[in-house]
Amino acid sequence: MADYDVIIIGGGPGGYVCAIRCAQLGLKTACVEGRETLGGTCLNVGCIPSKALLHASHSLHEAQHNFAKMGLKGKTQSVDWKQMLAYKDDVIGQNTKGIEFLFKKNKVDWLKGWGSIPAAGQVQVGDEVHTAKNIVIASGSEPSSLPGVEVDEKVVVTSTGALSLPKIPKKMVVIGAGVIGLEMGSVYARLGSEVTVVEFLDAVTPGMDGDLAKTFQRALKKQGLTFVMGAAVQKVDATKTKAKVHYKLRKSDAEDMIDADVVLVATGRRPFVDGLGLEAVGVAMTDRGQIATDHWKTSVPGIWAIGDVIEGPMLAHKAEDEGMAAAESIAGQAGHVNYDVIPGVIYTAPEVASVGQTEEQLKAEGRAYKVGKFSFMGNGRAKAVFQGEGFVKILADKATDRVLGVHIMGPAAGELIHEACVLMEFGGSAEDLARTCHAHPTFSEAVREAALACGDGPIHS
Repeated sequence: MADYDVIIIGGGPGGYVCAIRCAQLGLKTACVEGRETLGGTCLNVGCIPSKALLHASHSLHEAQHNFAKMGLKGKTQSVDWKQMLAYKDDVIGQNTKGIEFLFKKNKVDWLKGWGSIPAAGQVQVGDEVHTAKNIVIASGSEPSSLPGVEVDEKVVVTSTGALSLPKIPKKMVVIGAGVIGLEMGSVYARLGSEVTVVEFLDAVTPGMDGDLAKTFQRALKKQGLTFVMGAAVQKVDATKTKAKVHYKLRKSDAEDMIDADVVLVATGRRPFVDGLGLEAVGVAMTDRGQIATDHWKTSVPGIWAIGDVIEGPMLAHKAEDEGMAAAESIAGQAGHVNYDVIPGVIYTAPEVASVGQTEEQLKAEGRAYKVGKFSFMGNGRAKAVFQGEGFVKILADKATDRVLGVHIMGPAAGELIHEACVLMEFGGSAEDLARTCHAHPTFSEAVREAALACGDGPIHS
């Protein structure tokens, strides 16, 4: 048993960042994590390993389709799947060991095991009960499934199983056209799988700017992905080696079936709060099964919650921001998160990134706005590296020119979006961006051109 100022339950991006920030602010801190390694879903079976496979599969695409165009000739690359998985595992190891080093550096105690809250101010890990003035719940989320779909992580898998398949499937069905489904579908399509995406709605990536979503889906179709939109999956019949996905089209009620070697269930995630004892201790929940909070405080004094277990997008960087803000609030400072400027990125090739409002949202609220758009086909750097597909779209207030949303599909979109984030954090205008000198030749010039398009017009279009 030990006494702490703060105990964080969960060692994922929200939890470990919160723990380190608490320690930096002089608080005696511990973090409870039951995995063998720190980093949570993101570092172990989510963001980091999937980006490793996305990078590997994109490199294969470059070798197969673009190397010869640049005069790089030789034996065609083949896939050593075991080596690719070993590379992925090495990336995971480097990152998770890095978090463990940061804990030691900042004197954060790692309480190994699964935590629960027997009473306010107490955290139980195994047979030991520790006391804390403040408890932060950062237990993350887990994949959600559908009725009639039983996950075995072998033939019917979540993102976790999809990262460690024993072999590359000939046929894969992805249920759900959200970020996870499209990223992993993209990986396997480039590795040679025949990938079919079945989506209940009529557009991919729900909530994305409509213009961007349509262009993105077209790009993925060109890469070989097949889409069945407006389809409700009824059930999945699976054997040890095969599966049949049965679905019904919403508009016509027509029923059909697809054969698959592997079915990836990518229908979203739900808060993971099992075993924490929240009901007994009196922590209020929302109707959607999330922990109800007010500035990260729960209904029980001294108990806080951040990340995927509370409202808002289930994004690692959103959890990190909340982790820092909660730590600063616990330390008596003014913790802050600007929920209007949280970017979202899809790490396919081309990448897709957005921040702020979509055109559909602006229309719904009746706000007068203007659109500045620029194609990467007009960007010299993008054309030089065979990545002229896509565009930058800036939405600005019609009267004040203040930037309200930015949506990008193209090379390094996940990096370029932060130029917009910084601008929006300070309430900047499209003209502010248009008048900022950008190095040539860079992908970021496309962002400036889109800003110019909000005014008198771009130069290279």
